[in-house]
Amino acid sequence: MVTKKYGRHITTCIKVLDMTGLKLSALNQMKIVTAISTVDDLNYPEKTETYYIVNAPYIFSACWKVVKPLLQERTRKKVHVLRGCGKDELLKIMDYSSLPHFCRREGSGASKRSSSDPDDCFSLDHPFHQELYNFIQEQALNMELTKQGSLHVNIPDQDPEDAKIVEVIEAEFHKLGVQNGSAIGV
Repeated sequence: MVTKKYGRHITTCIKVLDMTGLKLSALNQMKIVTAISTVDDLNYPEKTETYYIVNAPYIFSACWKVVKPLLQERTRKKVHVLRGCGKDELLKIMDYSSLPHFCRREGSGASKRSSSDPDDCFSLDHPFHQELYNFIQEQALNMELTKQGSLHVNIPDQDPEDAKIVEVIEAEFHKLGVQNGSAIGV
């Protein structure tokens, strides 16, 4: 779609993550998001060129300073934590029309304005995403958890460094299964 729009082959993307409202209690629930993101990056390693994190609260910035040295260099180079909404930095790499609405505000901090543009990116204050989240939450409350069996992911042979990443992902999925009281086989 983007390749067609710009008339040239687009093979990578950047991701702008809005951390507005992130609280310490939410970090525990982010384990599954992290696992999914890691699987996505392993399957499509060169699709995401850079992650830009904006509107990060102090707790995230403090945790990032501790975690960053533990990451592989290629990962560290892909993640940039920007001050405030990151507008000035993001405008160096994209047009204003491509900025997510939460980065368009003057100064630092997240925009409280909701965008009704269906082409705008994901944000928790976008009306569509609020409606979707509420629907999923309502469905989850009305359903009983059922055991669905095991999860199997075929992972191709990779170099030893990538094998370590796979081991970490498998361990995280196993921990999630134990925490949820079900066995998840990988």
